[in-house]
Amino acid sequence: MHCRLVGAPVQDGAGRMGCDMGPSALRAAGLGAALSELGHHVTDMGTVAPALARPGLAHGNAALKALPEICAWTQAIAEIAYTASADAMPIFLGGDHSISAGSVSGVARRAAEQGRPLFVLWLDAHPDFHTLETSASGNLHGVPLAYAAGQAGFEGYFPELAAPVDPTRICTLGLRSVDPAERRALHEAGVSVHDMRAIDEYGIAPLLRAFLERVAGQNGMLHVSLDVDFLDPSIAPAVGTTVPGGATFREAHLVMEMLHDSGLVSSLDLVELNPFLDERGRTAVLLVDLTASLMGRRIMDRPTRSH
Repeated sequence: MHCRLVGAPVQDGAGRMGCDMGPSALRAAGLGAALSELGHHVTDMGTVAPALARPGLAHGNAALKALPEICAWTQAIAEIAYTASADAMPIFLGGDHSISAGSVSGVARRAAEQGRPLFVLWLDAHPDFHTLETSASGNLHGVPLAYAAGQAGFEGYFPELAAPVDPTRICTLGLRSVDPAERRALHEAGVSVHDMRAIDEYGIAPLLRAFLERVAGQNGMLHVSLDVDFLDPSIAPAVGTTVPGGATFREAHLVMEMLHDSGLVSSLDLVELNPFLDERGRTAVLLVDLTASLMGRRIMDRPTRSH
């Protein structure tokens, strides 16, 4: 497979600085080499530059932070996502989760032109389903999924969507921090919601398998968005929004192995890696290993690191 790496060093959407170093950390941790070793052709498209921000862009919600900047980033990332997905699998290196407003909308446009439905698997402690009106923190890494799903209130601010994602084709997995406004919106929109309670109760494999069967049954394309805080902070500390009780090492690898086996994944986000908060690069290395599992590395292929 041809994999295109796209650096999106956005930190304006998060509550603290450092995510702009995420793409560099993923490259330094050997992402390109890991994919090449699996037989994939890798092209690094470098780093996205934001479009020109609209000065004076303001909203009635005074809590919103960096609205002109995030709108400008979204425009630029959506364009490169559309271009990069023409004949390859784009892998977007974040940057905070606001990059997904652009990555998802861009690949959704590509899927629509190909006459195929786009499904989204959102691996995250948070659903990021706030609108501009409902965000209390004002941090715009909390809105990208709502925007890409065509929820109301983004018109006149974010770029116009060429192809909104049908919310019933979105599956959130691993949630454990959901605001009341998001809970209502997710329910009303028909998003599939699997929180950590559901994973504890039923296991992660049956929940994911049912979703993948839906994607395959509709000949869908699948965008996977992996936030570092999907993982338990004990194994992935390099994130500014740590929430205890996340996915374990084996649960995360199982998800990636099942995604590989499905053959459905057409694009990927790796987001919210903040190297400033990491411990000797171990979160970046874990993200590279998880991506390798998604792209075909098997347990039998994994040497012990000290060997």
